[in-house]
Amino acid sequence: MALTKVELFDQIRRDSWREGLGIRALARKYGVHRRLVREALTRPEPTPRKTPQRRSPQLEPFKKVIDEWLRGDLDAPRKQRHTVKKIHRRLIDEQDAVGVSYSTVRDYLAKRRPEIRIEEGRGPAKVFIRQNHPHGEEAEVDFGELWVNLAGVLTKCYLFVYRMSYSGKAIHKIYSTSGQEAFLEGHVEAFTRLGGTPTRHIRYDNLTAAVTKVLFRGRARVENPRWRLFRSHYQYEAFYCERGIDGAHEKGGVEGEVGYFRRNYLSPVPEVGSLTELNARIEHFEQLEDGRRIGARLRTIAQDFTIEAPLLRTLPDDHFSTGLLLTPRVDRYGQITVRCCRYSVPIHLIGRKMRVMLHASQLIVYDRHQEVTRHERLAGKGTETIVLDHYLEALMRKPGALAGSVALEAARTSGAFTDAHDALWSAARRALGEPGATRALIEVLLLHRTMDDADVIAGIRAALSVSSFAADVIAVEARKAADTRGTGRPTLGTTRLSAPTTTVMAENLQVTSLTRKRLAELPPDTRPLPSVDAYDQLLRRPAPNTCHQPDTHQESAS
Repeated sequence: MALTKVELFDQIRRDSWREGLGIRALARKYGVHRRLVREALTRPEPTPRKTPQRRSPQLEPFKKVIDEWLRGDLDAPRKQRHTVKKIHRRLIDEQDAVGVSYSTVRDYLAKRRPEIRIEEGRGPAKVFIRQNHPHGEEAEVDFGELWVNLAGVLTKCYLFVYRMSYSGKAIHKIYSTSGQEAFLEGHVEAFTRLGGTPTRHIRYDNLTAAVTKVLFRGRARVENPRWRLFRSHYQYEAFYCERGIDGAHEKGGVEGEVGYFRRNYLSPVPEVGSLTELNARIEHFEQLEDGRRIGARLRTIAQDFTIEAPLLRTLPDDHFSTGLLLTPRVDRYGQITVRCCRYSVPIHLIGRKMRVMLHASQLIVYDRHQEVTRHERLAGKGTETIVLDHYLEALMRKPGALAGSVALEAARTSGAFTDAHDALWSAARRALGEPGATRALIEVLLLHRTMDDADVIAGIRAALSVSSFAADVIAVEARKAADTRGTGRPTLGTTRLSAPTTTVMAENLQVTSLTRKRLAELPPDTRPLPSVDAYDQLLRRPAPNTCHQPDTHQESAS
């Protein structure tokens, strides 16, 4: 094996002082030049190898032209400066530099651009200055993109991260949007869980949720009015970073936290049924993070935040509404369109304008000041959510439209329309025919508005056990199921046919025939027939007395 220079020097020196060999003999023994032997005997370390300076003789005649173009770029608009491809093309077209390769131009520009900037006094070389973050004074906020397999559909979502600058304590929340409603809701969630706000400021990018306009060359910003109200309500200042990659370095803590959390806890792509389920997992991940030490720190994140938490500014007593108020109109299909997604509402509101409070995770519809319905906010553009309960009054008038309706298909998919409903519908068809069976089914579906879904389904199973499909019988059996579960009579309008429910077993809820019960259990009735004679005194005109009365006038005369 070939010896390294250090090993060769070691053997030459050892043979020199052990065996007394001269320079010529050592050179002959190791097959090297006498200069190298003298270097090994006189210098403590080998001479470092010189790095060869690569020259580009073909580019040399054009370097002054390229430098002039780069100096002109210093005053040009940022999006209209020379790229490597443009310079290479100009050299070929204008300077006849046919033999100059693209890679040669690229390597020269990578080295020469920052040098020209320094030569022209436009700024020193990039340097990173470590910052001191006092306890409880600063925080950082950012959004990061990620993909989630949401109910079998690959969906683009957004990770909101709020990080305390001193302790590194971070709050994470995943939303289907990065709009202002999610931006504000994430702040409220972080403030509530951490127990306060920073006493100095929070660092931000120039997000459209907060900034309406970035003024040229400076940190002055035109803020969104609603965002300004939010900041003043929670009593803290906003620090807006510079644009571009330089601004990202000004809040490097949260930038690194987004990537770290996404790589360690959200890879591979999470598969969940809803974002609520995924956010519950994230809270568990945050508990694991409390025991982590950042870098070479002696204390964990939780220990540092214990020092920081008492110094935060207390939260105001009043709640700030983070929702966005919209006023869409209900179309002829009984739906409203919000952010390119469609949501159903009760059909009696068709043609009217609704007040919609759009939150990051849900949508609430109001008719004046009364809540009409609420939906989970949809993530994909062009998607829709339909609730069968909203169309029952129309389907009662048009029963033939139920079988092929989108509302019925949506109820089947969500699990709200169960096998018990299908069995009831089939039994009613055999007895009443198609229109009558559908109307009977709708009467049962209307029971879900005033009773718990599980009780209604238990009543359906009990009624089917005696070949009955009447809504009155099902209502009675549903109340029995509620009493058995100890819930009593449900509150009006607390439950809608919109989600799968747990059914109560119907084996113990048999419908009892009153005739059969009277014959088998009731004792003979020996009571006299009822009489209303005692109530005659309440009549305005008493009935004439038919009994014989003596003639008192004749008796007195005699």
